[in-house]
Amino acid sequence: MDEQEQEQTPRELILAALDGPHGGLEAQLEELHEADIAEALLDCSDRDAWTAFDALSLEKRSEVLSHAEDSLREQLLEQLTPRQIGAIVEGMAADDVVDLLALSGHEVTERVLRNVELERARELRELAAHAPDSAGGMMTTEFLVIEEGTRIGDAIKHLKNAGMEADESTGVFVVDQEGRPVGYVPDRELLRHSIHESVNSVMADSIEVPIDMDQEEVAQRILKYGLSELAVVDGFGAMVGIVHADDAHDVLEEEASEDMLRMVGTSPGLQTRLPILRRVATRLPLQSLTVIGGLLTAAIIEMAVGGDSTAVALLRYIPIIIGLAGNVGIQASTILVRAFATGEVEPDREASVLVSETVVGLVIGVLCGAATTAVIYLSGNQESDFRFAIAIGLAIASAVTWAAFLGCLVPMTCRRVGIDPAIVAGPFLITVSDISGTALYLAVAGLVVGL
Repeated sequence: MDEQEQEQTPRELILAALDGPHGGLEAQLEELHEADIAEALLDCSDRDAWTAFDALSLEKRSEVLSHAEDSLREQLLEQLTPRQIGAIVEGMAADDVVDLLALSGHEVTERVLRNVELERARELRELAAHAPDSAGGMMTTEFLVIEEGTRIGDAIKHLKNAGMEADESTGVFVVDQEGRPVGYVPDRELLRHSIHESVNSVMADSIEVPIDMDQEEVAQRILKYGLSELAVVDGFGAMVGIVHADDAHDVLEEEASEDMLRMVGTSPGLQTRLPILRRVATRLPLQSLTVIGGLLTAAIIEMAVGGDSTAVALLRYIPIIIGLAGNVGIQASTILVRAFATGEVEPDREASVLVSETVVGLVIGVLCGAATTAVIYLSGNQESDFRFAIAIGLAIASAVTWAAFLGCLVPMTCRRVGIDPAIVAGPFLITVSDISGTALYLAVAGLVVGL
């Protein structure tokens, strides 16, 4: 690549190649890493994503699907025949194949399995029978074992002969005559000792987990003991598979992201790449509770302080603004901070994410403002004339939209100036959002009612 091409993102390179001759696209894709291609295709139109994927070699397709998000996998699988899928999965690890086929219907899965080798189809069916969030759902059945008492020289020969069957493994498991794991020997230990020694003298203790253990517990055990791979055993203690450390890290990252997003009232997934209405639907339940709580607070304030003036009536609804603006702003900033940390949002996507998240805030603000307007107008309170109710609704929509904009702008600005967004975005955003949101609310509502 020349210097100008290196400055372009993978998505920009792919889009530029799509405008040129087909051969140029194939050449460009071959130079890109599969993970970069998978990420870039998420931001392409369905048509462009398929055109680029269709231009990949069979091996490259397998790698791209291994790195791709489920939404992209589903989109691409819909356009592939079972025979094509069967050819692609031949080059994928068994656990990745099971995850991929889980996105297809049962009929498609069965047709795909009829297009792969009989032994591999049997293995995939066994893996698919386990719960996806268990050790059985995480594991792969491609691993190397040797019997205890084997000489290191024989173990090395076995590793050379069978290594292709488990090319991701970093060592061999030692099992007894019943197939139960008794030890583990890293590859480097085999090379550091005499070929005449027994593996028993160099093996480390084996750590295994039952096949039905929850995936998060499995991942935590790998992390706790610093393992590169861990044995999975059945009810009789026989070894049936292994879990790699990279799979454990993926699980822990997913669980942490899910917990973080659920804490702020939204759903797991790539929020910045979801359609606007889906984002609104996942975040609206928390805002509905905030509106209800704010209206109840306004009623309590009315009973406590009374007051018949319009100015006093406006002040009663400030808790709704503080709650809604705070929630929407924290949702936006949390999503951005996570997206920065995972690489979901690169600098070239910041502008589009800022716009889309602000639109999400606008839609939420309009819906919550409309609901509040209806409640105030129908409540029968003395200030419930239509003009006043409209003023509150417009003010809420304005303040919430501003909070969403601010929730994106603050972490983006922090990253631009070299400050960790996770440190500043939370407390700083809440303070600024409360102050500016309240001021905006009073300004808009006061303008509408003529104060």
